Amino acid sequence: MKIAFQMDPIGPININGDSTFRLAEEAQARGHELFYYTPDNLAYDEGRIMARGWPLSVQRVQGDHFRLGEEATVDLADFDVVWLRQDPPFDMFYITTTHILDRLSPGTLVVNDPFWVRNYPEKLLILDFPQLMPPTAIARDLATIRAFRARHGDVILKPLYGNGGAGVFHLPESDRNLSSLHELFTGFSREPLIVQKYLPEIKHGDKRIILVDGEPVGAINRVPAEGETRSNMHVGGRPEKVELTERDLEICATIGPLLREKGQVFVGIDVIGNYLTEINVTSPTGIQELERFDGVNIAAKIWEVIEAKRA
Repeated sequence: MKIAFQMDPIGPININGDSTFRLAEEAQARGHELFYYTPDNLAYDEGRIMARGWPLSVQRVQGDHFRLGEEATVDLADFDVVWLRQDPPFDMFYITTTHILDRLSPGTLVVNDPFWVRNYPEKLLILDFPQLMPPTAIARDLATIRAFRARHGDVILKPLYGNGGAGVFHLPESDRNLSSLHELFTGFSREPLIVQKYLPEIKHGDKRIILVDGEPVGAINRVPAEGETRSNMHVGGRPEKVELTERDLEICATIGPLLREKGQVFVGIDVIGNYLTEINVTSPTGIQELERFDGVNIAAKIWEVIEAKRA
């Protein structure tokens, strides 16, 4: 197959942690032809969906992990699969790329399906499953957020469309910075905030469960660094081997059919204690850590699903 990766610049990535690199590596091993471009080089041009980029080959040598062919402008309709793999922020630039990639259907398979990536951002899709999530409010006005905090005391405040743990604040009942933080966030963004009841189980870790075509294939536990509330690996969280619990399987069985129906092939959900906190569909990570812990080739499982869809 001809495979195109829409992703952030490949040069600075950590090849031992980056899921897109592992997907490209596995695709290459399976004999597929790779092409790479950054999202700013995607264009709609008189009815054609075009991308300027490079033929790509990869190797597991940090600092010398890729080779590029001659730069070319290609028609993405000529490709079998396009991977939507740039990182958030989930802003209008990101959303516009999903609108453009939508137009490749049905001839070219875009993974994950961009229509539903756009309509199911990580912190909003969980609203379809209120029985699985902690108490949550989404609001911009301070009065609503204050009232939520008055009901629950100890809360987490974060930007609705953030990622990687950026801008996440733990506000215990005694903390007096809510008004200042609200002023800070609303001063540079028109987006709402999300506030959730603090889950003390976070000290034991934030479990990242990987689902492939709606089925759980394993999990890693991300434990916060000393003195941190956030467990994201971007900010020092430590990955650990972990097993799926009965509650984890219940959560996956509840959300899996919807993910499969909507073309979300590679998804990472976050579970703290017994609660689902996010359903990551934009650019989930964790497959390399899971492969090291469990010896399961998640990238191969993902490609098996895609190859079956293109058969």
